[in-house]
Amino acid sequence: MIVTSAVRHAAAGSAAMLLVLSAPVAGAATPPRAAMTAPAALPSLGPGSLTEPTPPARRFMDRARLDRDGTQVQPLAGAPAVPTPSALSWVVADADTGEVLAARSAHRKLPPASTLKTLFALTVLPHHEASARHTVADEELAGIGEGSSLVGVKEGYTYRVSDLWNGVFLSSGNDAVRVLAAMSGGWESTARQMQEKARSLGAMDTHVVSPDGYDAPGQVSSAYDLAVFGRAGVRDAEFTRYCSTAFADFPAGSWSYGIANTNRLVTGADGVGRYPGIIGVKNGYTSNAGNTLVAAARRGDRTLVVSVMNPQSGGGLTVYEEARDLLDWGFAAAGKVEPVGSLLPRKTQETAGPAASRRSAGEQRPEARGVSVRGGAGAPAAALGSSAGRAGTAAEEPAGAGPSVALPLSLVGSACAAALALWAWRRRVPRT
Repeated sequence: MIVTSAVRHAAAGSAAMLLVLSAPVAGAATPPRAAMTAPAALPSLGPGSLTEPTPPARRFMDRARLDRDGTQVQPLAGAPAVPTPSALSWVVADADTGEVLAARSAHRKLPPASTLKTLFALTVLPHHEASARHTVADEELAGIGEGSSLVGVKEGYTYRVSDLWNGVFLSSGNDAVRVLAAMSGGWESTARQMQEKARSLGAMDTHVVSPDGYDAPGQVSSAYDLAVFGRAGVRDAEFTRYCSTAFADFPAGSWSYGIANTNRLVTGADGVGRYPGIIGVKNGYTSNAGNTLVAAARRGDRTLVVSVMNPQSGGGLTVYEEARDLLDWGFAAAGKVEPVGSLLPRKTQETAGPAASRRSAGEQRPEARGVSVRGGAGAPAAALGSSAGRAGTAAEEPAGAGPSVALPLSLVGSACAAALALWAWRRRVPRT
């Protein structure tokens, strides 16, 4: 009887406690749950119509196209006819996106001549301040190839690094290259650094033997790789400043003399005509390589880079006219051709999927809390605005918000334990 009475008292006390806890409390700080209902805070939409923003469509590019011989282009309606340069290999690409608009034998391995100095500059430029001064030692000018183009560097003279770079870009001076390479670890070390730089940029056709581009057994590059180097160069302010300079003074002790850029598209020399919006980049010539050229120009909000290797007709100036035709075509073909490849490294292309595109555009990270609306897909709170963010809070309410079930259960347990303890005590106390 005593046990039954104790249990009855405990049950009654627990029920009363639960009733009190479930009743609304006047003046409570917790806002009414009805104010947090998700559908009321969202615009009126059909079932499933609220979804994650659609990322920009990835345009499929068949990289194998650039391995093929012949001209590769994918024209759309209204596209201008692609030029037919006589060069053995050429590429036209958008310098901003890296998209290859058209190409011919892009990966054909050919001697690059002095266009390889673009890779030399990308490799060595970051290592030396333009204002730094260097006194040339005799051994630094040793080994210059016969017939090399020179700017006139003399042993025992002191030059600023910027003077040496003017000698590289304007006069294509192999003597200036020799000195800068000596300042950067030596000839062989510089060649290895250039090789590593080429690979890091995704240029797999290039094999560096002589950093100045002088003909050497096994030294090759391709129109594709040269376009990669040109694109990387025009995205660097210091590189661009040098390669776009038309004229400069070169020091010779107590006096100086003028030098001119040998890229005729920059100076407009020899009747070629300066190209409108020209940026540079670098020309070259050897008897083995023929004429080679990397050129970049800007028109409006577009920058193009072209590479031309070894034209088979005309004279020594043909390479400039063929580059001009390709630049003209590239600007006219804006939005009228599909890309046939990309200058971006392969790993970058493989990882630059929709998620990467959204992150680069500043969209919400995947871990952001979402809300499901009327059975539709989850949408990021950032895409819904502040009211959607509040709705998301209601839809995925944190544990601990509102009355907790754990508290009443613990009170019931405590009441039962107290009743049993009372019963046991009463059993021990003698009746009077």
